[in-house]
Amino acid sequence: MEPVATFCGNCNCGCPQLFVDETAPAERSIVINDDFGQQARLSADQFGSIVEDAEAGKPDFVVAGEVIPVRG
Repeated sequence: MEPVATFCGNCNCGCPQLFVDETAPAERSIVINDDFGQQARLSADQFGSIVEDAEAGKPDFVVAGEVIPVRG
């Protein structure tokens, strides 16, 4: 897999990473590995949609019923 980005990168704790798996089917070619060894696979279009929403400030997280904005 081709590494694209490391999120955090300020420690040696196994930061989440973004990869492109050129050998995978297109609908599973974008890979996000988390710092617990799990991974999510999605298409470039799905990932692009997440990026567009993040750039527009749209995604928020809901934790225990409280909305936590991504950008504070």
